[in-house]
Amino acid sequence: MSPQSAPAPLLIACALGIEQFALRTGERGGAGGPVTVLRTGMGPRAAERSVTRMLADPALSGAAVLATGFCAGLAPGMHPGDLVVAEETRDPAGTIPCVGTDLLVKELVRAVPGRTVHTGPLTGSDHVIRGQERSDLLSTGAIAVDMESAATLLSAVRTGERPVAAVRVVVDAPEHELVRIGTLRGGISAFRVLRSVLPAFFEWHRSLLLPRR
Repeated sequence: MSPQSAPAPLLIACALGIEQFALRTGERGGAGGPVTVLRTGMGPRAAERSVTRMLADPALSGAAVLATGFCAGLAPGMHPGDLVVAEETRDPAGTIPCVGTDLLVKELVRAVPGRTVHTGPLTGSDHVIRGQERSDLLSTGAIAVDMESAATLLSAVRTGERPVAAVRVVVDAPEHELVRIGTLRGGISAFRVLRSVLPAFFEWHRSLLLPRR
């Protein structure tokens, strides 16, 4: 990036108001460029519409896109408050590889010490996963599921070449299944973790701005 060029923006996409609130009340210092936190609404179609519309803004040309929020863990031993860094997102519409996974893991360990960080494929669904569906998705190799990340990243790359990533906080896991999203006992822990991740996102974004050798 030349001294005259504007820093590339970062678009952070989440689905729920509580996720957006956590991100907006987190530590805001250290961003490598303009940052927009977008609440897409719940589900893949809402994510696709919101992200596509947002990235049509010329001010976000070339923006890096990071999908975040809560997710359901698929693997035994996962706990609410664990972090998932996607190596790729996948759903029936396609698979999108993520950029800078190793750096995100390192920075998340620093930002949220003591929390377990899992890496692997993050799969998409159009509904809340229960019971046997969790085992079925785990058998595909996915380690976590949510409703928006795959649609968010696919929509992002369809609008133009750009770096993308997905980081989710586990709020629902095989041994800790939620009855409903509003009964967030484990969600209190997940909320606190989500408030703490922005420095890691900003380091990831800043690394994308460094000249490649």
